Amino acid sequence: MSYNADEKPHGLMEKLWAIFCCNPLRYCCDCCFETTPTIKKIDIRHSFREPSERLDSTSSNTDSVPSYRERIDSDNMSRTDSTSISSASNLNVDSKRGSGTTPIIDMKPIEFWTATKENIQPRQHRRRLPSETEISVENFQKDLYEVEESNEECLTDEQKLARYQLGQIHFGLQYEVTTKVLVVKVIEARDLPSPYSLDENRQDMAHSNPYCKISLLPDQKNSQQSSVQRKTQCPEWSEYFVFDIPYKEAQRRTLEILVKDFDKYSRHCIIGQLHLPLASLNMVKGRHMWKPLSPSSKERHDVGELLLSLNYLPTAGRLNVDIIKAKQLLQTDLVGGSDPFLKVTLVQYEKPIKTKKTSCKKNTIDPIFNESVSFNVTPQQLESTSIVLTVWDHNSKTRDDYCGRVVLGKYSTGPHEITHWNRMLNSQRTAVAQWHSLRTRQECDQVSPASIAVP
Repeated sequence: MSYNADEKPHGLMEKLWAIFCCNPLRYCCDCCFETTPTIKKIDIRHSFREPSERLDSTSSNTDSVPSYRERIDSDNMSRTDSTSISSASNLNVDSKRGSGTTPIIDMKPIEFWTATKENIQPRQHRRRLPSETEISVENFQKDLYEVEESNEECLTDEQKLARYQLGQIHFGLQYEVTTKVLVVKVIEARDLPSPYSLDENRQDMAHSNPYCKISLLPDQKNSQQSSVQRKTQCPEWSEYFVFDIPYKEAQRRTLEILVKDFDKYSRHCIIGQLHLPLASLNMVKGRHMWKPLSPSSKERHDVGELLLSLNYLPTAGRLNVDIIKAKQLLQTDLVGGSDPFLKVTLVQYEKPIKTKKTSCKKNTIDPIFNESVSFNVTPQQLESTSIVLTVWDHNSKTRDDYCGRVVLGKYSTGPHEITHWNRMLNSQRTAVAQWHSLRTRQECDQVSPASIAVP
């Protein structure tokens, strides 16, 4: 710095003071620090509380100032570092050395997700209501809105007898604790309706050939059947039926008695049925009772069941079919049951190759065969092979009567038959046994081309 010697010393000091001491960002001597007032935390907080000193025309969110004020008041003063204190002191020095007005500080609170304010909870999709054009009478399902005139469980025995007019049945039951068996005695029935002919407008005056089928629901496989009474509407049986079952299990069962009409040349139709829950009875004491028959919920075509075992030997190329036994076959003779036997036919695609027969069992609907038949089938032919098993009733003077059929293999008659065949393929050289429900000829011909090929 250059200066003239003629200038007085006090003039030189004034210039130095103007350069260093008047600059708010520089401190030249101790006098500058002495003139600086001491700033306290209360002053800093007090300067934020003045509403007149915090007006900011550039701020766009004025509603957020009170929330920020509360955050400042509740803030712990121990977390204030030295940097914030020194910056606040500089602000107060500038305000006192400047024009005398408090500088405007733009204090905006920090807001997260201000650009897109999304709800935390997921949105609930509103269900679309159908328009007036979509609503029509044809769209309603009538079955869902039908109301039954009266519930069968609410009707008394007299009301059922007067309403259905299907007759009534006399039976008794008793549980024997020592042997753990339930004994059901079917005694008689009376006032059974006369059978109807194919023409529904007129009634056939011929008598029925009634018999009973007894089951403990939901088990229908271990059902038992009475003898057939010829040409009568008031049959008398007086037959006993024994079920080996624990007492607690018997209390959960429902006794079902189906009264059916035997017809040699058509299906056996159901005259009436009785369902009696055993939990409401004292089975140990035993009792006899008359109960009215009710119409069957649906016509069931039970033609019996067959127990089979399959075994394939790939090395020898031989398929073994073991016919073990059958039960509750369709009765085709009025007296003495039936004389059943089986025909086993090997079918390649839709062409019968070979047929073998079992022996005939006399006067029974629950025959036990324990016989085996075998066919030569290569592993390549096994994919196109079907086995058709048909139960017949032997007649010495007339043509044999059809009882039931089941088809296994490529053209099986149902999912259970397919499962049995696949089990045999997956476990070769091992015998696999399974029960199968027999079907009518019409049912088999509808689902299996192999059944159509076999007469």
